[in-house]
Amino acid sequence: MICKSADKEYLPITGMPEFNKLSAELIFSSGSSAIQESRVTTVQCVSGCGSLRLGAELLAKHYPQQVVYLPEPTYGNHPNLLSAAGLTLKTYRYYDLKTHGLDFQGLMEDLGSALTGAIVLFHASGHNPTGVDPTCEQWEQIRRLVRLRGLFPFFDCAYQGLVSGNLDADAQSIRMFACDGGECLVAQSYSKNMGLYGERIGSLSIVCKTADVARRVESQLRLIIGPFYSNPPIHGAAIVTAILKDRELYKEWTTELKAMSDRFFRVRHQLYDALCKRGTPGDWSHIIKQVGMYTFTGLNEDQIDFLTEEHHVYMSSDGRISFGGLSSKAVPYLADAIHDAVSRGF
Repeated sequence: MICKSADKEYLPITGMPEFNKLSAELIFSSGSSAIQESRVTTVQCVSGCGSLRLGAELLAKHYPQQVVYLPEPTYGNHPNLLSAAGLTLKTYRYYDLKTHGLDFQGLMEDLGSALTGAIVLFHASGHNPTGVDPTCEQWEQIRRLVRLRGLFPFFDCAYQGLVSGNLDADAQSIRMFACDGGECLVAQSYSKNMGLYGERIGSLSIVCKTADVARRVESQLRLIIGPFYSNPPIHGAAIVTAILKDRELYKEWTTELKAMSDRFFRVRHQLYDALCKRGTPGDWSHIIKQVGMYTFTGLNEDQIDFLTEEHHVYMSSDGRISFGGLSSKAVPYLADAIHDAVSRGF
């Protein structure tokens, strides 16, 4: 539990030191060579969006290449957060509309021809909005290409533990980059995996080539944070710290994470089975191949409009649905509605 003697005094500019330490260990592992060699600097931020914005500002001020490549598609706020810092946006192929899976060949071709030294934004796991992630083998090929081309990886990690149900597995892509001696940025959020949306709690970690560089980077982050928001709020950091450092609370949290991940998996299969049972036209196997909170259904805008107008089913215009908002009880109704929309041939 949170100490009853906790106060509401200002935190340091970089946030709660224990929170920063535990957050870095959660994402990189406590045995990370980068942490043991003091090559990681971590600062508390205003959730994931604040972490991304701070990272973008750091790169805009101190990194020579001002171009960042985003996956197509990506989280809707990514372009806003990165362009606000003055970075120039480009995209790389990611989602294959025909297969509803990863366009790995297109991704590799685009990164292979990217500007030398450019920044590349990656979703660590549970890609939003598609639910499509590279395999570990594909991540390793991506890592090699990124290092070969001198690109700078910037990870957005918003769903650690919710994708596979395993905290380590969901951070594997990041750890591949962190342990190769190169540099990377990681924006971390506790909004989803701890349900702390309103606390706006996250962190930004920078893996550097040397401990000296890490100290210099932290100094520059202090100069950026000062005029941004002075120092971060205390309550969310105290909650996260209490959970991560207490064995029983940590066990309870990871058990609940696994339960939520299993629920996403279960509802995915229920929707897929329901569509197959109804003989809904098309191949719906992508629903159970995609992972995490989201799926790209493959429905077009006319079908989505029909779902809204005739069945009062609401989803974003790109066909994305969140399994966090779909209960097992509602699956038959949704399957009936999708079957109706698709069968009409819109």
